[in-house]
Amino acid sequence: MHVLLFFYIIFISGRMPKTAVKQIAAAILSFPSNTSLFARKALPAVFNRIMVILLIVVLLFSEVFRLYFVMPFPGSQTGSTLGIAYWITMHIAWVRLISGLVMATVLIRVFKYGHRWEKISLLIGLAGYAVLVFAINYRLSAEAIFQQPSVKSFIPIASSPDNSKLVIGVVINGEARAYPIQLIGYHHQVVDTVGNMPLMVTYCTVCRTGRVFSTEVNGRQESFRLVGMDQFNAVFEDATTRSWWQQATGEAIAGPLKGARLREIPSRQVTVAAWMREYPNATVMAPDPKYDERYFKLEDYDRGTMQSSLVKRDYRSWQRKSWVIGVKLESSSIAYDWNELVEKRLIQDSLQAMPILLTLETDTTTFHVYDRRLKNQVLSFAAHVNDDGFTDTGTHSVWNMDGLCIAGPLKGQQLTSVQAYHEFWHAWQTFQPNVKRFNQNK
Repeated sequence: MHVLLFFYIIFISGRMPKTAVKQIAAAILSFPSNTSLFARKALPAVFNRIMVILLIVVLLFSEVFRLYFVMPFPGSQTGSTLGIAYWITMHIAWVRLISGLVMATVLIRVFKYGHRWEKISLLIGLAGYAVLVFAINYRLSAEAIFQQPSVKSFIPIASSPDNSKLVIGVVINGEARAYPIQLIGYHHQVVDTVGNMPLMVTYCTVCRTGRVFSTEVNGRQESFRLVGMDQFNAVFEDATTRSWWQQATGEAIAGPLKGARLREIPSRQVTVAAWMREYPNATVMAPDPKYDERYFKLEDYDRGTMQSSLVKRDYRSWQRKSWVIGVKLESSSIAYDWNELVEKRLIQDSLQAMPILLTLETDTTTFHVYDRRLKNQVLSFAAHVNDDGFTDTGTHSVWNMDGLCIAGPLKGQQLTSVQAYHEFWHAWQTFQPNVKRFNQNK
């Protein structure tokens, strides 16, 4: 009876006030000691052993699955298991408490009447559980592995030691700042203030998704922590409601705020050199010396040549780990093959009646996406063969890679930048609506 009551409490604890759960747990302990559970002769010793083993199994599975479903273990990211992970995480304290209370009543009998080998076995089992809890919470959890910077510092971009490194750049209220992917790829999120606006710069290395969000939720500034991943994409938890948020979309996918979205702040992925050319007075995030070893492991991430299958680029087109450029407008999105852009250096297309231009600089790393409309006129362009630039075929004006016309009848005109992303094909497929592949022949 008490075993059934225990599991019933575990089940309903998520559907009833915590004070009620406390009262039920207290009631278990208040049962008279002469009831069948505590009467030595009423129940065989094997019952105690089974009860303890069952409780330890419940605790072990709760701890293991809480980690397994939010980390990139084999099979953990292919199903719809986020709800299970969230439920266990939100109720793990109650699972531990109620299991501990019930187990304590049984352990009293075991240590009072049990054999020596039973006592030793139980102590070993409990010690193993304690070690597992410590490892999961302080060694193996996402938050423990990917820590936040202990020191945040920024240097003039002209002082950057490697101008070929990729950065996520933002410009707010005239202030330009860049965050090297090698650094934020380890941290996963960096909280900062740019142009007097609090923001969170995020990056998921397994999806190759960089996003910048406002940290305002329901009119107040919020803080977040990394809890793991879902569908191979990073997931954050806010401190106030403990809702879980998807990094690729900024959407709350579990918890009280499910369905809400963080406000995304426009950002660009470029090299340090390209950002410095456009914003010579920008600052760039400097490495935190405490994590130099962690940063070093991501040294080859920019080029996609790391050995891990989770982050290594597939040089073929339209494979899970192929690189794509993604553009989205309202209810639809489109992906462009990186290999095709490298080959052509310029792609023209239209998305939901918006004519767009994709260009790639000669470094084959920095890309740009622009709206081809200028003063109610749609421009068409041709790439330059030997330099970073392109010419519109209508007026033969010359444009640089920053979208500025530098020669010809349209000199001084500026193309409007379109938000675009560089990521793995599986990520764009999974998290964007109504995805289409670009096909030049259609």
